[in-house]
Parts: sequence; C-alpha cells; structure tokens
Amino acid sequence: MVLKTIGCMCSKQDFLPEESFKSWGNYLKALSNTKARLKDRLLTRSPDSVELHEVRARSEHEMRKTLCWWDVIWFGIGAVMGAGIFVLTGEAARYYAGPAVIFSYFISGISALLSVLCYSEFAVELPVAGGSFSYVRVELGDFVAFIAAGNILFEYVVSGASVARSWTSYFATLCNHEPNGFRIYASSLAENYNHLDPIAVAISILICVGACWSIKGSSRFNSINSIIHLVVLAFILVAGLTKANVENFEPLAPFGVRGVFQASGILFFAYIGFDGVATLAEEIKNPGRDIPVGLIGSMVIVIVTYCSLAATLSLMQPYNTIDPDAPFTLAFEVVGMKWAKYIVSLGALEGMTTVLLANIVAQARYFTHIARTHMAPPILASVNEKTGTPVVATVVMTVANSIVGFFTGLDVLANLLSIATLFIFSLVAFALLVRRYYVTGETSNSDRNKLVAFLVAIVGSSIASAAYWAVSNNGWIGYAVTGPAWLLSTLGLQLSLKQARKPKYWAAPFMPWLPSASIAINIFIMGSIDRDSFIRFAVWTLLLLVYYLLVGLHASYDASKEIQREASATNTGHSEAGITQ
Repeated sequence: MVLKTIGCMCSKQDFLPEESFKSWGNYLKALSNTKARLKDRLLTRSPDSVELHEVRARSEHEMRKTLCWWDVIWFGIGAVMGAGIFVLTGEAARYYAGPAVIFSYFISGISALLSVLCYSEFAVELPVAGGSFSYVRVELGDFVAFIAAGNILFEYVVSGASVARSWTSYFATLCNHEPNGFRIYASSLAENYNHLDPIAVAISILICVGACWSIKGSSRFNSINSIIHLVVLAFILVAGLTKANVENFEPLAPFGVRGVFQASGILFFAYIGFDGVATLAEEIKNPGRDIPVGLIGSMVIVIVTYCSLAATLSLMQPYNTIDPDAPFTLAFEVVGMKWAKYIVSLGALEGMTTVLLANIVAQARYFTHIARTHMAPPILASVNEKTGTPVVATVVMTVANSIVGFFTGLDVLANLLSIATLFIFSLVAFALLVRRYYVTGETSNSDRNKLVAFLVAIVGSSIASAAYWAVSNNGWIGYAVTGPAWLLSTLGLQLSLKQARKPKYWAAPFMPWLPSASIAINIFIMGSIDRDSFIRFAVWTLLLLVYYLLVGLHASYDASKEIQREASATNTGHSEAGITQ
C-alpha cells in the first residue's frame, strides 16, 4: 500500500487495508474470533527489533536526524514551561497549600523527574517516534499499549486546546481586554462551551504549518522563544524579590500536609509535556548522549524555576490575598508595579507558544507510530519525503485540537488530564521494571512468577496508600502497613532476582528503587484528585475498549501477522512471536 502524503483523494484502503476489513463477511468472521485474537494481543510483546525496523519501515520515508542535545534541552523547556506556572500557582497557593506551594511544586517535580529518568532509558534503547506507546508495547503488550495510546492522545488534545485558549486570554490581557474579550459568546450553547475562540484556532493552525515545514526550523523557533521566556521569568523573579516580605511566609502550611499534596496533584499539570520530547528520538543524531542530557537537564531547570517563582509570589503577598486566576499580574499591581503585568503577559504568551509547538510535534509523532501498528488508520503513519515530517498526522491532530479549543472552557477536564498523564507515567515505570527483570525465553518460570508477585505487591501497596490518603483525614495506621509493604516488595525484588537485561548505552540509576518510587508517587498523587475525574477517566477508557474490540484489535492483529509472514519470507528472524506464558 502506498501511503498518501496529502489528506485528499483517500480511499478505504488508506484507512482499513487489513484483511479483516476487506468485506463484511471478513469482518464478521474477525468478530467471531475476538476472544482468540484478544488473548493473542494480551500476551504478545513486540520485540525491540520489530519496533526499530519493521514498524518504522511502514512510514516509507525516514524522519531526518537533525537534532542534538541542545535542541532537546530547549524542546524540554518549551514543552513544559508554559501557562501552568501563571495559571495554577494562584489557585494552589490560596486554596490548598499557602506558602508551602513551593513544596507542592517540588513534590510534583520529583515525580516528573523520576518519570524522566525512566523515559530516558527507554528512549535511548528504543529511539522511535512512539514514545511511551512503544515502551509499553514492547514490555506489556499491544492491549495495554493501546489503552496507554488512547490516554496519550487524549492528554495532548486537551492540553493543546487548553493552552491555545490560554493564549487567547493572555493576548486579550496584553491588549487591555477581559480574558473573554476576543471570544464570541454563543448563548445557545451550554456553560463552559459557549465562548467560541477563533484566535485559539488561528494560533494552532500557524503552529501546525511550522511543525509540518521542518523539525530543525521548529527547533530553532522553539529555542528562541524559550530563551525569551526564561529572560521574562528572570525579570519576574528579580523584580518580585525586590518587593519580598518574609512575614508573608507565615503560616507556612495553613492547610496542613494534606493541602500540600492536594496542591501537588493540581500542579502536576504544570509538568506535563516532557514525555513528548521522547517522541523526537528518531530525529536525534546521538540518542545515547543527547536524550538523557536533554531530558534530565530541561527538567532540572524547570523544577528550579517553578519553585523559585512560587517562592517569589508567596513573598510578595499573604497567601489569602493571592488571586487564583492571574496571580503574578495582580501581585505586581498590589505592590505598585502595575506596568509589569504586560511583561508577565508577554512571558506567558512566549511560554504558551513553545508549549503549543512541542505539543503538536509530539502528538503527530505519537499518532504516526500508533498508526504504524495499525491501531489507528495507517494513512496517518506517512512521513513526507520532502520535509521529513509526519504531515498528515500533524494536520489531523491540529484539527482535533482546534475543535476542542474552539468550544471548550479552560477549566473543563483539567483534573482528568492529570489522571491520564499519571496513569501513563506509572505504566512506563512498571514497564521498565519488567524490561530489566524479564526477557522472553531466558527468564525462568520461577523468576517470572517472583517478578509478578513483587510487581503486584508494589502496585497494590501504592494503591492502598493512595486510597487510605483519599478516605482518611489524619490517620497514620494505614501507612504503617502500606509503607513497609511497598518497601519490602521493592527490597525483595532487588535481593531475590537478578537483572535479566542490562542497557547498552544509558541506564536509569537505583534499580529497582527509582521506577518503584515513581509508581508509588504517581499513584499517591492520583489519590488527591477528585472522584468525578476518575469517573470521566473510566468512561473514556470504556470508549477506548469499545473501539479496540471493534476495530483496533483486528487491524493490529492482521498487521502483526503480516510482519511475521514478511519476516519468514525474508528469513530475518524478526517476528512478534514473543508470547509470555
């Protein structure tokens, strides 16, 4: 099949070319085999060689390797450091943490940094555009990878739409208008969906054009904007500290430890985006060096910057007078520096522009690799021969972002976004433990069973800690059980099992403690998110399952069998037959 590079003159063959969809008879036969196929996809793990060669080859053309560690650092900063610090700090400080919002940012940042270390090892070993989708697929199988993929794409669509609408709000502020001043009010639509935002659509389209044109050009644009953004943040930091009053740090944590962790659940949104940088792996010249330096370096810079800015805001005003919607702008007004609001708005616009760029670049590469496996229409896997970029996937994801951003208010689905992200980060950490301690055909059944038992205990104790946190007020007895259970499970894994695989180029340190801690912290933060968001998360996951059972399962099953046939015909030895028993 020849993949189109332009989204016109498409046929059914471009979307559903698999044998199961050749006719209604074939489709009904495929549905009748759903149980057997589901079992196959549940147990099948995609070998590294397949992910690196056969699956990548389905895009026909290669993405261009033009990026170095410097580009990765700035993409990391640009992907993460956007509207979050300007929008969320006020709400977290005023209603949840007070001046201890600094610790909330630090807790969320450490959680993100642990995930960054897990991502770095995977990205070096598997430098493909699929990012966390590929990492989960090679270790936990197609089915779990699909659930992760659905949440990844949802995360990026909602995030992109939210940032685009925030861009409009700050642009309006810069022009001395109300945040909704440039939006069109539609009284016939429901609340939170009735302020139509054509500017959010326009900025998304402009970013899309740049992302399609060249990844190196996008990198240069991102670097310039990120540098300007950091300069503006440095101004906010220095100017704000000239108005500091240490008495505003009292009381430090007016809402207690619970408030600090609740704030960290909200502020985790401010760290979303770094995982998208891992999708650039195919376009990085030296993944073994550039990915760890870029990812870890950018995250450290972001954590230090966020904590410093949160401290500055808390020193400028008492926590109970901080504005939850425009904290930095109004803080400067209160201390007599009203003119500074224009610099704050400019910094926010610069940051949100880079986030939008990094967002659409990551979305497109995720979708490209998902389509390579046929879990999404394979036409989306095409890479443009001239630009070396996934043009079709970029355009499709921009359309999705624009539709959501045109209608949807900023406060809709924010917590759900955090749940989806924390869920994916937990899966990647889990997959890293599996990767280090289990190799198909080499690990004995006894060691495999021990690994399963320890992993279940690690996840179970983490969930128990989060659940106890969610239902108890000031109790500690539950943690006296769940804490040691997690500790002993991780220690048992370290002492009783030898690592079955050693990374060739770069390894996450402190194995198995680091990924185990990442799982525990991510799940614990999820315990601070509201119940309704979990209900929405469950509904979205159910919709994903329906699509998978009706379409994705059969398309990916046929695609994997095609790879096996091609491998047998060419005697390469590559296949997806790595089935765990």
